[in-house]
Amino acid sequence: MGCRILLLLLGTFFLDGLLLSMAADVHHYSFILKETNFTRLCFTKPMLTVNESFPGPTILVRKGDTAFVTVHNDGKYGVTIHWHGVKQPRNSWSDGPENITQCPIQPGKKFTYEVIFSDEEGTLWWHAHSDWSRATVHGHIVILPERGKTYPFPKPYAEQTIFLGSWFNTDVKELIDDAMATGSDPEASTGFTINGWPGALYNCSNETIYTLGVEYGKTYLLRLVSGVMNEEMFFGIAGHNFTVVAQDAAYLKPIVTSYIMIAPGQTMDILLTANQTPSYYYIAASPFFDSNAPFDNTTTTAILRYTKVTSAPSTIPMPSLPFVTNKKAVDNFTAQLRALASKKHLSVPKNFTERIIISVSVNQLPCEANVTCGGPNGNRLAASLNNISFSTPTTDILQAYYRNLNDTYEDDFPNQPPVYFNFSGVDTELYLLPEVGTKVKMIEYGASIEIVYQGTNVGNAENHPMHLHGYSFHVVGSAYGNWNETTSPATYNLVDPPEVNTVGIPKNGWTAIRFVANNPGVWFMHCHLERHASWGMNSVIIVKNGPTKGTSIRRPPPNLPVCA
Repeated sequence: MGCRILLLLLGTFFLDGLLLSMAADVHHYSFILKETNFTRLCFTKPMLTVNESFPGPTILVRKGDTAFVTVHNDGKYGVTIHWHGVKQPRNSWSDGPENITQCPIQPGKKFTYEVIFSDEEGTLWWHAHSDWSRATVHGHIVILPERGKTYPFPKPYAEQTIFLGSWFNTDVKELIDDAMATGSDPEASTGFTINGWPGALYNCSNETIYTLGVEYGKTYLLRLVSGVMNEEMFFGIAGHNFTVVAQDAAYLKPIVTSYIMIAPGQTMDILLTANQTPSYYYIAASPFFDSNAPFDNTTTTAILRYTKVTSAPSTIPMPSLPFVTNKKAVDNFTAQLRALASKKHLSVPKNFTERIIISVSVNQLPCEANVTCGGPNGNRLAASLNNISFSTPTTDILQAYYRNLNDTYEDDFPNQPPVYFNFSGVDTELYLLPEVGTKVKMIEYGASIEIVYQGTNVGNAENHPMHLHGYSFHVVGSAYGNWNETTSPATYNLVDPPEVNTVGIPKNGWTAIRFVANNPGVWFMHCHLERHASWGMNSVIIVKNGPTKGTSIRRPPPNLPVCA
């Protein structure tokens, strides 16, 4: 019905009045993927983009709408697109992870995704879900309240999207292909970006810094996405506090803070009031990283500029962000996350019908005979869930499940770790030898599920942002140490736990989540640190059909991409 494509321009705002004029219901978008030349940060090779923009276009809808997005692949490799945090009721066919719910869209081909929005409201994002192409193929999803409804906070003067990204001075597909061939840790990114721009602290930043213009006394809604590839990030604005009001398209009790910590895959809605002396102020993002693995230890910047100030001061203040290893700062922020907890905004399962305990580990696999690999001890780096290092099949799992095809996956993903040990206290030099396989977890429709993610100190332990497709879930508990069946549930928050789609598992700790399995389909579960996902820190849950047509997977759409 209604059709509008809104491209957000550098340093501009879209006003609420404009949004209210948009037709609701059905929206159509065209994404053209092609190699584009950029000169930012001394990068000279073409990179894959959507509609020749970086970040790509914003999808703008209202709660409950549907968007049809036709993706034309004019690039060199097969690609898929994932609508991160969109539940896609009964519609795994358009969820997007490569060879999980679809085969890639081959060069010269196109495919139309039907993106079905349900109860999400706030900020989500879309990104490529094949190899490492999400580094450059990504953009915002803005979900406004239903027509006639309002935000649960005072209406902001204007809104702006902010995207944190990673920058590589190389072809990212070549980078990860080379690392996987040798079993080594891939090179860290060259820098980070804010809305596609690296900022003032990089020697090769030879183009305009991103600038956000504000009027004194006005309040703005900043829609923040972290599309960073392998690092969690601290974010702040010099001289300004702000109020966090939503995470992963679900409202929170307001949090007033001078910084946030955001993991890859997460989104946050932030209210900023321009109430300081009119001037220029740096916006900055720098990593949180508490592992011995290689990482990008740089800082990206942008400018907050009060509109009536015509020239920059000689010194622009920088926000005081926590130090890169400051775990206490992370804990202080995440401990404040609480759902809005009204009848409209919260329904947490008080009980569960099935508990799944999943150990989360970085591992090693032995190298091939007579070959020395690039990982520790001449081995190949790997990662696992319950000591299963996931192997992506060549035929997508959704097709195999829907059509009862054999030999694509095994339905025996274990409900608990194969071996119990002191997960958080094991010698960090030890590695568990994982089993390599394509194992999925079968779940009955309507079951109330509790998943306990148990981090391990095996290998280079660190925080793991775990993402579940097809669902939002309630984070009912988290702590350091080993989860205990008797004592840990007594610490759960079943009153106002945050509802998210991506959650951090603390280094040497655990996190418990709950959800009701009311969305039948094939849904990917994985770490959103991209190198860990590449090594196998993934699995799949298959929620079986319910008793009626309306509780069963939809029929496949026409013209599904074909596996090459």
